[in-house]
Amino acid sequence: MTITVETPLLNVADVSVELSGRLVLEHANLRVDRGELVGLIGPNGAGKTTLLRTILGLLRPAGGRVQVSGKDSRPGRTPIGYVPQRHEFAWDFPISVSNVVMTGLTGRLGLFKRPNEADWHAVADALERVRMSDLADRPVGQLSGGQRQRVLVARALALQPSVLLLDEPFTGLDMPAQELLTELFTDLAHEGRAVLMTTHDLASALFTCDRIALLNRTVIASGPSSEIAADTAAWMATFGVGAESTMLRILKVR
Repeated sequence: MTITVETPLLNVADVSVELSGRLVLEHANLRVDRGELVGLIGPNGAGKTTLLRTILGLLRPAGGRVQVSGKDSRPGRTPIGYVPQRHEFAWDFPISVSNVVMTGLTGRLGLFKRPNEADWHAVADALERVRMSDLADRPVGQLSGGQRQRVLVARALALQPSVLLLDEPFTGLDMPAQELLTELFTDLAHEGRAVLMTTHDLASALFTCDRIALLNRTVIASGPSSEIAADTAAWMATFGVGAESTMLRILKVR
């Protein structure tokens, strides 16, 4: 009997990253399969954003490789959608919602090629997906925090990516906005994408994510959310806390 092992949609294999002479990531291994929402959790400075930027090809690893669908990731050519933290976008720039979403296609179009009808259809489809079609012509500066986050998700979806990276998507949002986005991210994963999300919201991640990866310079533990929640030693190693930590008590009563 032959057992077929499915190639992960996103595979980070033995990746190390050096910044300013300091090893920020060391032999990190992580896979995200098609249809999965994976939460990437770790303390500040653990290397979560560095890992996302390495997957995108914005940083060159000192060792290891990143593959999408079994092929080496190539910056600008591999279909990876990226949703940055909201503060990284200039919301006071005078631009409409639809034009912000169109900027997600800049890497594919280049700086001087004008978008065609198919590109605008992709923008319209992405806005419909995040329930923002009725605000397509509104200046982005007039949007609420939750609406701005959905615009950034639409910008990533305009590429029709197979892999979606989310960097702290819930920061500063109220509960209704978080719940709407959680439903959206879950649906996007279940449609066959690989979704990787960094977050500090431990309870939400353990409840909604298919798997959890704990990161502190390397992936300390990765597995189904229920198993990782019970792995006290992994949480202690990741966050450098003791056995009486409030965080661990919260995990026990999850």
